[in-house]
Amino acid sequence: MAQQVRGVVARAKGEPVRIETVVVPDPGPGEAVVKVQACGVCHTDLHYREGGINDEFPFLLGHEAAGVVESVGEGVTEVEPGDYVILNWRAVCGQCRACKRGRPQYCFATHNAKQKMTLTDGTELAPALGIGAFAEKTLVAAGQCTKVDPAASPAAAGLLGCGVMAGLGAAINTGGVGRGDSVAVIGCGGVGNAAVVGARLAGAAKIIAVDIDDRKLETARGLGATDTVNSRSSDPIEAIRELTGGFGADVVIEAVGRPETYEQAFYARDLAGTVVLVGVPTPEMRIDLPLLDVFGRGGALKSSWYGDCLPSRDFPMLIDLYRQGRLDLDAFVTETIALDEVEKAFERMHHGDVLRSVVVF
Repeated sequence: MAQQVRGVVARAKGEPVRIETVVVPDPGPGEAVVKVQACGVCHTDLHYREGGINDEFPFLLGHEAAGVVESVGEGVTEVEPGDYVILNWRAVCGQCRACKRGRPQYCFATHNAKQKMTLTDGTELAPALGIGAFAEKTLVAAGQCTKVDPAASPAAAGLLGCGVMAGLGAAINTGGVGRGDSVAVIGCGGVGNAAVVGARLAGAAKIIAVDIDDRKLETARGLGATDTVNSRSSDPIEAIRELTGGFGADVVIEAVGRPETYEQAFYARDLAGTVVLVGVPTPEMRIDLPLLDVFGRGGALKSSWYGDCLPSRDFPMLIDLYRQGRLDLDAFVTETIALDEVEKAFERMHHGDVLRSVVVF
C-alpha cells in the first residue's frame, strides 16, 4: 500500500519551500523504501529551489541522508528491511563501459527509482538527486542504499551522502594526496573543510585553507589546516607560494566553482602539481588560460565527481574511521533542526553561519 508522509517541496523557482503530503508507493523491482532518520541541508538543495539545476518543478528536496530500510522490492539483494543505510545519488549499474573496465566510481549509467513519488493530487515530484530525503520516508533504487555500522549517529553519517564525501574524496581519491604533500584548499564551506579533513587523513604535511571569511578559516584550522589565508586581504597565489618555499602546493583543491578561484588554484600549484575542481560552476561560467601555461606547468587538471567515491567501498570505511574517533563527522553538524525549519536553514547557509544544518526526524 502506498503511504502518505510529510515532505519539503519546492513548487516554483525562488519560492519558499513548504511542507506537503507526499505519496510514497510500495517499492517495485530493484527499489527500496527508507525511513529517513536525518538529512543534511546541502547547497545543492538551494540550487534546486532557485532553478539552478533544472526546471522540473515541483521538487522533493533533500539528498544527504541516513535511515533504515523499511521494505524492498522484487530482486533486491543488496539490502533488506532493518538495515541502517546511507543514501547515495550514484547507484552504479555494473554494466556500462566504466564499470566493465573496473572503474565503477565513474559509472556512466547510474540510476534511480523508476516509480515516482507524488503529491496527493497525483502530481509527480522530482526528487533531488534522485533521493528526496526531506521526507519521513522516501523511495530510492536499492543500489542507492549503502549499509553501514548502525552505531553511527544518523546526523553525522548522512553527511557522507554528499558534501563531506565530495570534499574527502576530492583530496583522497581525485587529488591522490599522499604523505608529506602540501595541499591548498580554496573555499572552506562544508565541502572545502571536508577536503581539509581528507588531506589530514592522507598524511599531508602542510594544509593551507583559503577563504574570505575568518570564521570558516578558524573552523578549517580546527579540522586540521596548518595555515590559513584570508584572500580578501592577501593574494592567495602569493601566500600559498610563500608557505610552500616559493613553489606552490602539490595539490590545490578548488571548492568554490568560480573562474577567478579556479585561476588562483591553477597558478598556486607547484610545477607538475594537481588542480582538483570540486566546486560546482554554473552553466555560463568560462575560463581563459594561456595554453602555453597549461602545457608548461605540467601536472593534472581534474574534476571530482562526488569525490570519485564508490559508496560500497568508501562509506563503510569512513564510518569505521568515525567510530574509531579518527574522522570527526560530528564537527560538521552545526545544528539539528525540524523538518519545517529548512527554509530558515537556507538563510543561515546563505549568510555562511553554518557548516551543516541537519534535519532530524
